[in-house]
Amino acid sequence: QVQLVESGGDLVQPGDSLRLSCEASGFSFSGAAMSWYRQAPGKEREKVATIATSGSQYSDSVKGRFSISRDNEKRLVYLNMNNLNPEDTGTYYCRLEFSRYWGQGTQVTVSS
Repeated sequence: QVQLVESGGDLVQPGDSLRLSCEASGFSFSGAAMSWYRQAPGKEREKVATIATSGSQYSDSVKGRFSISRDNEKRLVYLNMNNLNPEDTGTYYCRLEFSRYWGQGTQVTVSS
């Protein structure tokens, strides 16, 4: 049974940093493409970062500020977020790419 469990969301101030984690189980993790998405209130869900055997990709809105990484031994995917701004507020989801599996989400709020 595939499970994706996000954690690390918090209320932070503009300019702060935050690290999200996604714990994966139930599938062959090391070769799997994994992504972080986010959804702001009233907006569509958008992909912000992907990590695969071919490398990493980022949306233009987070490029240079966010970094995706993984620990295959611990079956974890991380999203390191720096210089956060209010536009980064939303629910962040972990996804096993090319599948129907999503995590439950973790809330990130950036506000002064």
